[in-house]
Amino acid sequence: MKSYLDCWAEVATALFSQALAGEPELSESLPKPLAVGAFGFAATIAGDEEGRFAVILDPAILESPLVGEGVDQKAGWGEILKEVADAAAGELLAKTGKKCRVAKFEEIAGESKISRAFQLRSGERVWTVLVRDEVRAPKPAVAPPAAATSAAAPAQSPQPALSAGIELLLDIELEAALRFGCKELPLGEILDLGPGDVVQLDRNVADPVDLIVGDKIVARGEVVLVNGNFGLRVTEVATPRKRLESIRCLF
Repeated sequence: MKSYLDCWAEVATALFSQALAGEPELSESLPKPLAVGAFGFAATIAGDEEGRFAVILDPAILESPLVGEGVDQKAGWGEILKEVADAAAGELLAKTGKKCRVAKFEEIAGESKISRAFQLRSGERVWTVLVRDEVRAPKPAVAPPAAATSAAAPAQSPQPALSAGIELLLDIELEAALRFGCKELPLGEILDLGPGDVVQLDRNVADPVDLIVGDKIVARGEVVLVNGNFGLRVTEVATPRKRLESIRCLF
């Protein structure tokens, strides 16, 4: 995935050739020490990626009117590099979806360490451009110890452990059913039932329904629709031992 530095290099290559006199070309090169008087600019990046990004220029670059005749060359380079920094943030969003911005931009004297080196060539003239990249995705926040966050929470009794060897039963297939409610009816009323008759159950529409395995209630929850079919969103469950008892009637 592209980094902010990768985006900066692409934007700078295109913008330098368009905006600077002589259409100079920017290309990566081996790092070279700069002469006394080197200057540069640093951008502070904030957002999905953050950190400091510095560009150091060969002092000899001020001898050529690359940013225009009769213009303060150092100030002109500051404007060009600020534009590149902003455009690189936009390019990073387009390429990776990461949102970031230039929160601060300032002139600096130099850097002791560099990340990559470039050369800017215009005819026979070649200038060194050094970059120090400290822009990274922010580190995720470290969660506090569990004991500190849950100190005030009431202690919960542990679930009773299952008997040894219970793993042998875990692949058994059981039939489960949802029970919406029940109703006791005299045999005569049952024989009289016909299409259109309504049987009122003993459960309110807002009450949870039961998940039955064998003759045991193993869970309760609310009815939902899943791809056109009824489903159960579980809100409470019996203990593992109670659930295990539901298979007794099957053997």
